[in-house]
Formats: sequence, C-alpha cells, structure tokens
Amino acid sequence: MDIANLREQMVETQLIPRGIRNKRVLDAMRRVPRHIFAGGSNLRSSYDDMALPIGEGQTISQPYMVAIMTELLELKGTERVLEIGTGSGYQGAVLAELAKEVYTIERIVVLADRAAAEYRSLSYDNIHVRTGDGTLGWPEAAPFDRIIITAAAPEIPGPLLDQLGMDGILVIPVGSRFSQTLLRIRKTEKGLIEEHHTPCVFVPLIGEHGWKKDL
Repeated sequence: MDIANLREQMVETQLIPRGIRNKRVLDAMRRVPRHIFAGGSNLRSSYDDMALPIGEGQTISQPYMVAIMTELLELKGTERVLEIGTGSGYQGAVLAELAKEVYTIERIVVLADRAAAEYRSLSYDNIHVRTGDGTLGWPEAAPFDRIIITAAAPEIPGPLLDQLGMDGILVIPVGSRFSQTLLRIRKTEKGLIEEHHTPCVFVPLIGEHGWKKDL
C-alpha cells in the first residue's frame, strides 16, 4: 500500500474541501507519518476521517481537527510552541514541521514515553516532552509564541495565558465535557482578542486549572 498516496488522499479529500488553505500546514500533513502515531490502527484506517483510540482512554484527533488547530496558530517557522496534551504525539510532530521548537506536556506517563520514543525514531530533535499537569504549563521555558491545548477545558487556564508572550496566539477547545467550541485567543497590548471557530468534542483537560478528574 502506498503510504504517501494515503496521506495525499487525506489532504485532498478531508482537508482542502473543508477550507484548510495554508500550504505549509497541508505540506506538513502530507509528510508526517500519522500511522506511526495511531495506536495500533491498521494502515488505511490511520488516515480515515475520524479520531482513533490510542489507549489510556485517549484518542488521536481527526486529521481535519489537527489541521485546523495548526492553521489557526499561524506558524511561520520561528516560533516556540507549547502543546498541552501530547497524546499520540501526532499533533506535536506536525507542529515540529512548522515551528522552531515544540514543548509538549502529557499527564499520562505511558503516552508521554511512547510519543518521546517515536520522536526520537523520527529524528524530531526540536520536540521536548514532559510528564505532568499541563494546566500549569512549562513556566521555566516561558514565554511561548504559541500555545495549543488538545483537550477540552471548562475555561482557559490562567497559567497558560500568563505564559503566552505578547502578540502570541493560543488555541483551545472550551465548553462542557461533551461539547466545545474551538477558540483562538490573541494576546495584545490592549488585551485579549477571542475568536470562536468550529464546534468540536475533545477528551477532558484534567488538572489543577481544568477538570478535576475523568468521569
């Protein structure tokens, strides 16, 4: 089976028709081997238009959701990005194709270790992995140019806003445990600018400044 062709089909049938236009994002999605991060799913289903289980009650996000969250970050290639919720590692790999440095935090040790091993095997030496409470961020590495949260929060965690640099962008799904809206926050000298984008459903963001525990 031609893996490159599966990725091309994913881009041409799932991303472009839904409005993903950023060429750098589309090219990154063409390059990153999603099947390696897809939790044991078979090769073809790894590129299907759906989220997939990766164990530990977590999922690898639908390709379109990865693409739109990445596009909303407006990455140029010079940014330091903080990702909350490493999960499978796929989103972090896409970010690493587009940014200077990626700092990613995962609360579940087995997932963090698995993603770190995949990053090493694929020579992503610009990704730094930490295990811990992502809602607290990574203060000693702050400020960040971009922050992306790949789990659903009841509100935007204060520590993450604090660690976002001026003129930075934060992307996060906010809402209830079962239904959220994808938000883009711009931090400006005049305050925060909030934009509402697509409805979505993510696993809950667990931590001191998120949901307190899984259901």
